[in-house]
Amino acid sequence: MPRLLAAWIGDADLRAAAREDVTHLGPIASALDALPFDELLLLCDRDPSRVHKLKDTPEVRIDTFLAWVRRRFRGAVHLQHEPLSSPTNYGEIYQAARRAIEDARARVPGVELTFHLSPGTSQMSAIWLILARTVFEATLIQSSIEAGVLVVDFPFELSAEFIPRLLRPHDRNLARLAAALPPEAPEFEEIIHQSEIMKGLVARARIVALRSVPVLLEGESGTGKELFARAIHEAGPRKGKPFVPVNCGALPSELIESELFGHTKGAFTGASSARTGYFQEADGGTLFLDEIGELPLPLQAKLLRVLGDKQMVTPVGARKPVEVNVRIIAATNRTLLDEVQAGTFREDLFYRLAVAVLQLPPLRKRRGDLGVLVDGLLAKVNQENSGELGFEPKRLSTRAKKRLLRHEWPGNVRELLNTLRRAAVWSAGTTIEEEDVEEALLGSAARGSAGHRDEMVLHRPLGDGLDLQELLDTVKKHYLERAMKEAGGNKSKAARLLGLSDYMMVTSWLKQCGMA
Repeated sequence: MPRLLAAWIGDADLRAAAREDVTHLGPIASALDALPFDELLLLCDRDPSRVHKLKDTPEVRIDTFLAWVRRRFRGAVHLQHEPLSSPTNYGEIYQAARRAIEDARARVPGVELTFHLSPGTSQMSAIWLILARTVFEATLIQSSIEAGVLVVDFPFELSAEFIPRLLRPHDRNLARLAAALPPEAPEFEEIIHQSEIMKGLVARARIVALRSVPVLLEGESGTGKELFARAIHEAGPRKGKPFVPVNCGALPSELIESELFGHTKGAFTGASSARTGYFQEADGGTLFLDEIGELPLPLQAKLLRVLGDKQMVTPVGARKPVEVNVRIIAATNRTLLDEVQAGTFREDLFYRLAVAVLQLPPLRKRRGDLGVLVDGLLAKVNQENSGELGFEPKRLSTRAKKRLLRHEWPGNVRELLNTLRRAAVWSAGTTIEEEDVEEALLGSAARGSAGHRDEMVLHRPLGDGLDLQELLDTVKKHYLERAMKEAGGNKSKAARLLGLSDYMMVTSWLKQCGMA
């Protein structure tokens, strides 16, 4: 796979070319000497035809720098002129850098990208970081005279939707209007997400929230169905009215009808007084029927009758029905169409409930959400415990967070939240360590399987838990140690044992792995 280095041309690079200084090569030439690349993409915000004056350096032209680089580098060199109104304009830098990389990928399909953070302004470095974490898969490097060329690993994630909001907020509003989306709804802010699949789901929920049509939420246990239901209620026209959640699976079969529709005094043994049912409690608001698939067929028939054009409920023991006005949001961890096919759920009731269907993805399919969920839910745990005597806000160590990111979370967001709650209890100090997380993860099988995966190099599950850079660094360090030991410390011999072209690669890798 061809490898391409992309960098803005900085003053230090121009000085190195002007002085022909072999001891201070500048960031770009240093990287070309230390790491193997097939192509070099240089971005230049200065006029290539003009002479540029630098402090304490003779006048230099861009083509002088290009000629100097080409004498040192055998690969292809591409110059892309990207004039900027200012070298600190984030928006212009972002558009220019993204355009240049997209052109390079179109020219060389499958190219492996590396972005150099050191040349240019700090704003240019920030944009390379943003692009590498949101738009392109790219390695980040930096260089200095003291440390040489190093691969940079940032232990955090960025949301792709953050970029337009940071750089071009008016574009985001125009896009929203063009798509006919409703205004931003603060009621959905508790749904922590940044993945594309969740952004689309929240957008659809915001649309359906404005109407009182029935909503069916399908998803595995722990995916946040009640959270979505509450947000839809609060963002809709029934905001401020009752929101009544009912777990249909937890209702005793002999009392389900009474619980839903109410009963009169003496309607059955033990009915010593009249009771208002959930439908009447939710009058004017929203009735959330969780685990709707657990309702027995006879109750499904009665529920269907209630959900007609004119909602009427008849309490157990009563002769006259009572008119109500409720919005129904139903949820299930099953696939109701499969239940219809199996004959365990009424088809006519399904189509009455499934006017708007939202399918909530499990956490394993929400690529990119796990990191922000860990941070957001830990903040929630700290807030929950803020009033407890002697409680101090908790933070996660790097190893603890990586352990959380490696877990598969079959219980989804609920399991993650409860694990963080337990870890906050188990941790003695203000920092939650990896051992606290291990203790908080329920079941020895979960801990054992994680340990087994740590011993594997191949066939690890893809997703948030996989840290490829960490895995590559471990493999690299293992073979470097073996090669240097067998070569008796001779870097040239170690390079041959590792199949590398020259000893400079060994020197660079030793520095990267902290083995210099």
